[in-house]
Amino acid sequence: SVEHYLIIARSVTYAQRMQRALARAGLRSRIFRAPRDLTDRGCAYAVQIAAGDLSAALPVLRGEALDPVSIFLSQRGTFQEVTP
Repeated sequence: SVEHYLIIARSVTYAQRMQRALARAGLRSRIFRAPRDLTDRGCAYAVQIAAGDLSAALPVLRGEALDPVSIFLSQRGTFQEVTP
């Protein structure tokens, strides 16, 4: 599987806002329920972006005051938390 980043959002509404902001910046993403072991919240959502898009995505999200709860790099089925 291709490596990618999961940007954890505090709610589905937040995730949708993130996705719209990224789309306006020309970045593709998809939203799904965050894997349970990545969050202490039962119903957090993840915004998935390509590995090469993180450096472009973070300023876009910051500019819209959409701070991620956390960010994980997904590689071959394993998740590693990264510090933005």
